[in-house]
Amino acid sequence: MIAKINQLLQEVEALKAANAEELEALRIKYLSKKGAINDLMADFRNVAAEQKKEVGMRLNELKNKAQEKINALKEQFESQDTGCDDIDLTRSAYPVELGTRHPLTIVKNEVIDIFARLGFSIAEGPEIEDDWHVFSALNFAEDHPARDMQDTFFIEAHPDIVLRTHTSSVQTRVMETSQPPIRIICPGRVYRNEAISYRAHCFFHQVEALYVDKDVSFTDLKQVLLLFAKEMFGEDTKIRLRPSYFPFTEPSAEMDISCNICGGKGCPFCKHTGWVEILGCGMVDPNVLESNGIDSKVYSGYALGMGIERITNLKYQVKDLRMFSENDTRFLKEFEAAY
Repeated sequence: MIAKINQLLQEVEALKAANAEELEALRIKYLSKKGAINDLMADFRNVAAEQKKEVGMRLNELKNKAQEKINALKEQFESQDTGCDDIDLTRSAYPVELGTRHPLTIVKNEVIDIFARLGFSIAEGPEIEDDWHVFSALNFAEDHPARDMQDTFFIEAHPDIVLRTHTSSVQTRVMETSQPPIRIICPGRVYRNEAISYRAHCFFHQVEALYVDKDVSFTDLKQVLLLFAKEMFGEDTKIRLRPSYFPFTEPSAEMDISCNICGGKGCPFCKHTGWVEILGCGMVDPNVLESNGIDSKVYSGYALGMGIERITNLKYQVKDLRMFSENDTRFLKEFEAAY
């Protein structure tokens, strides 16, 4: 990869164009979506972990130098073609910088891709939901803390309408309108009434998965979790499941992965335990199946859910959650080589 980058750097430094048509051809060859530089960035995921930092820096250097060279040649042609000092004030500011994908989008697409290869399809639903789909259909008790205004945003004029607190509401909508087999993932934005800080926000993003069919077992869930962890964090990743409680699953578990920073040896990021929690999961409670019109004596299923911000933090060690929503282009440019 480094050799290819160095070769392209030499080509870029020697770029010449006799006219605007040749310049556009050079831009397409190196900087377009199907250009040589973009092909290298697409191949970045195959780079060994210990080389990613060096290769990423070199890729960014190559992209910046190619853009600067094209811009310089373009300015040269424009200065030659200008016959007067008139300025077109309607023209966009120049140079127009290329945008980058948001790190949350990069990670969300990775998660979707992994589950798509396991046969899961995407399901979506409204962010403004009713109490039934967010709480009641998911076995939440009438006095459950999640129903309090301290935890959930309620619409003042309609006390039964809320901003969804999880994408499980999409699962209930699918179950009440479909019969098994059901195999879906539900990515989307959710809302919680929390104080904004470096480790929490009033909105964030989740991906949840649901599989309902005959003879679905906890073993099936564990194998999917292990495969997901290895695909997302590396082949050496280990998982462990700890008993937990969720109203909509029984039994329920929290899943930890071996810390991908210290390799499970213990460091400040994993609080010297060697493990980091990434998601909750469990077998779908029979009450949930029955509430949504599915016979729990015939069918069983599992569900799991994770925060995309959490996974992104683990992959890129972003220390302040607020940076994801500030739209600082300097922050976003750090992820140019990640896709």
